Amino acid sequence: MEQLNPEHQLIPRMPLIGDVAPQFYANTTSGNINFPNDFAGHWIVFFSHPSDFTPVCTTEFIAFQNKMADFADINTTLVGLSVGANASHLAWFDAIAKMKDGVKITFPLVDDLSMGVAKKYGMIHPSASDTNAVRAVFIIDPGAIIRAILYYPPVLGRNIDEIYRAVLALQTASAFDVATPADWLPGEDVITPAPVNTKQLWKHDKQTPWFLNYKKLSTNDIYSKIRK
Repeated sequence: MEQLNPEHQLIPRMPLIGDVAPQFYANTTSGNINFPNDFAGHWIVFFSHPSDFTPVCTTEFIAFQNKMADFADINTTLVGLSVGANASHLAWFDAIAKMKDGVKITFPLVDDLSMGVAKKYGMIHPSASDTNAVRAVFIIDPGAIIRAILYYPPVLGRNIDEIYRAVLALQTASAFDVATPADWLPGEDVITPAPVNTKQLWKHDKQTPWFLNYKKLSTNDIYSKIRK
């Protein structure tokens, strides 16, 4: 039997889709938080950055802030993390605000100089860096269950519109008991569960295979149900 490297045995289990989001207390740029308890009843986009004062992260901060009102409109809170102290975070926020196209960052950024939270969430990938977090995104539902996980290397900036679309798709799936097809956007057809008995099978639309059934769902119906 293959022997595990002793160092690998010390690495905590990374949280997976369907797990309860690991709990932690931390200081942030918005004050102390008890995560995810303080955000109960809300969807959360919890995202990490390699370190403070990095160029790609700066562009992402501006993009997240510019999209923040849209996330709030669908009951979603943004929480960031960077491997750095709170004083460094605040200095970074100040630098972003003073840029020509800068903005004032208002979502909380977790102080994680010890890397304790980043390691708990599997944001430190030793093959990439032992001290910098990769660009991780955890989408967490109102019951504190992890619904989606995205990882990006340090050189690849995230598409914030895609993260918003993913949250909206997950909310739609939960609210209407459906799935969303590739490239789905609100207003487009969704996918209903496949037939599980002959009665359902004979009612199936013969224009598609028996296991694939589309349903119309309007944008108004979606937003009226998920907005708070």
